[in-house]
Amino acid sequence: MMEPMNYRRAATADAPVLADMNRLLIRDSGHRNPMTLAELEARMTGWLGGEYEAVLFEDAGGAVGYALFRRNPEHIYLRQFFVRAADRRRGIGRAAFEWLRENAWVHRRVRVEVLVGNAAGVAFWRAVGFRDYCLTLELDGDAGR
Repeated sequence: MMEPMNYRRAATADAPVLADMNRLLIRDSGHRNPMTLAELEARMTGWLGGEYEAVLFEDAGGAVGYALFRRNPEHIYLRQFFVRAADRRRGIGRAAFEWLRENAWVHRRVRVEVLVGNAAGVAFWRAVGFRDYCLTLELDGDAGR
């Protein structure tokens, strides 16, 4: 059974906690971002001081996840969404996403990017109602020559 969750807007003082979860998100999703924890924290601080907002998902034990997003005129760009591995498969991600839709993003289109190799992420987003919209292709260096 899921513990009661608290959702709160993150402040720049939360950047260390968010950066640590961002590091785990990078690892868990198979992203190739090589940034150090200090670099991730500096980037997160900049984002939170600029055009991005973050919401922390917390239970009695502390932060279990977060969402980082930007409001664009035509949609919400959900840049990062994360639930700690030990807290997955308990409905936390789905509940957090629904909370965001009802409290932070009312009546807005939402876009999220998922690495094609992140099967669990793709399955989660499809399970909460997302459908394929765009496919980004990449050519790496000398590949294809």
